[in-house]
Amino acid sequence: MRFNSSGYRLILFLTSILVSASLASAQSEGDFFKNKQVRMVVGFSPGNEYDVGARLLARYLGRHIPGNPTVIVQNMPQAASIVAANYIYTQAPRDGTVIGALTRNLVNQALLGQPNLEADPRRMIWLGATSFPGRVCVVGDKAPVKMAADVFTHELIVGSNGAGNSTNILPTIFNHVLGAKFKLIEGYKGTPDIVLAIERNEVEGVCASYGQFRGSAQAFQEGKLRVLFRAEEARMAEIPDAPSIYDFAKTEEQRQFMRFVFSSTEYGRPYVLPPGVSPARTVTMRMAVADAVADPELIAEAKKLDIDMSWRPPEDLERITTSLYGSSTELIDSVKKLAPNMN
Repeated sequence: MRFNSSGYRLILFLTSILVSASLASAQSEGDFFKNKQVRMVVGFSPGNEYDVGARLLARYLGRHIPGNPTVIVQNMPQAASIVAANYIYTQAPRDGTVIGALTRNLVNQALLGQPNLEADPRRMIWLGATSFPGRVCVVGDKAPVKMAADVFTHELIVGSNGAGNSTNILPTIFNHVLGAKFKLIEGYKGTPDIVLAIERNEVEGVCASYGQFRGSAQAFQEGKLRVLFRAEEARMAEIPDAPSIYDFAKTEEQRQFMRFVFSSTEYGRPYVLPPGVSPARTVTMRMAVADAVADPELIAEAKKLDIDMSWRPPEDLERITTSLYGSSTELIDSVKKLAPNMN
């Protein structure tokens, strides 16, 4: 295509307007964030997988927000992220200065009527997510269960840090859907505390995201901990020989049920803004998070620390949320009926 001189000058003129508007917007955002503090509210305790990932992101996020504000992390672990979700949804400032790092189970919790959950995930503003977590059930060397099939014939005592968390959801679903014999002991602050409880013989195992065991590599090498099975259909590259719990499903209905419940894996470690943040500020913060995750220094540090910071854009999270809210009433009712502890 050819442009005459008049057309070319018009293109340059329009381009200059767009560039000027972009620069003005960046300057305005920079003026807003300069000398400010951005809080990242993490719905889990220090040392948890979510917390570690959030702190890594926070170290680099400020340099990618116009005005380079300081980014601090605040832990709000009560009720396995529900308190944090409610705070973000009902109380946090609507100006982009507060980001939520919440449970990947938030949408399922809302659909199932989780008590005390005020947040509506459809109104949350998704910023994106990091990691593609695979979930596993792990046992100590003194556990009576030696193989995956044993959980259907022998009781396995596992620790949990409350309803709405993988440590509770996974064994609950396995019990109700497949007839497994997990016995839940609740009250632990997080997976690291449950691992310590396994060492003290308080419990025999735990079901959680594979990444939450990154600090237990030596225990696995020494045989003090071992993966019993994975909770995913797809093979996990880190543990290719681990059997899948789906291998023990007897009907397609059971498989569909678990796919609905376990779809939260696709949310990784999600980051959100509260409802009401302006479209312009939303774009600024989404770009900042995406740029921070792509920062070469963050990538290098994540590799060194063995932290999965794989990026999932906000559009993907919006799509999954819309899809889950399109689930049939029958399916949701069956989840409520078969897994009452998730309500």
